[in-house]
Amino acid sequence: MKNAIVLLAEGFEEVEAVTPIDYLRRAGITVTIAAVGAIGGGDLSVKGARGITVNADAVLQDLIKRQAASYDAVIIPGGMPGAANIAASPEAGALIKEMAAAGKLVCAICASPAVVLAPLGILSGKKFTCYPGMEEKVLDGKWTDERVAIDGNIVTSRSAGTAGEFAVAIITQLLSQAEGDKIAQTVLL
Repeated sequence: MKNAIVLLAEGFEEVEAVTPIDYLRRAGITVTIAAVGAIGGGDLSVKGARGITVNADAVLQDLIKRQAASYDAVIIPGGMPGAANIAASPEAGALIKEMAAAGKLVCAICASPAVVLAPLGILSGKKFTCYPGMEEKVLDGKWTDERVAIDGNIVTSRSAGTAGEFAVAIITQLLSQAEGDKIAQTVLL
């Protein structure tokens, strides 16, 4: 059984968070939604950029203490100021760096490749994509205008309009091409 953690901070892009959560769960992947920036044991409600509130399963700092090593993938939605709020979290940064170093899947969409991954050094020398114009913030990566870019254990994507393809790419990397194709067909992607 594969496990993924989705990081949500105030101002996240709802489509970029909920689509991967939904598709991965359809594929049988266990998904934990983690509230970033909340105080341990605190409120699990996280408000997105469009005012939609999603209830997290746990607060990130509580998860790190218990089971950070048990995840196969970390997923970082974009949206502003959601991406900036994740980038400002020492706990999120430490988890992302630890997972990248361990060869686990690090997945970011929209602003998050440039705002979250690049400052951590994770895009250095890697092919990546992001929201148009945000690539200018990444000085040492190899930008592509592909809708989804995969380079080793790094999966990046462009925006809310590519969230379905992003989610299927994550499923394909975690499980198989057949499983990714199956979900794409199921949701008529």
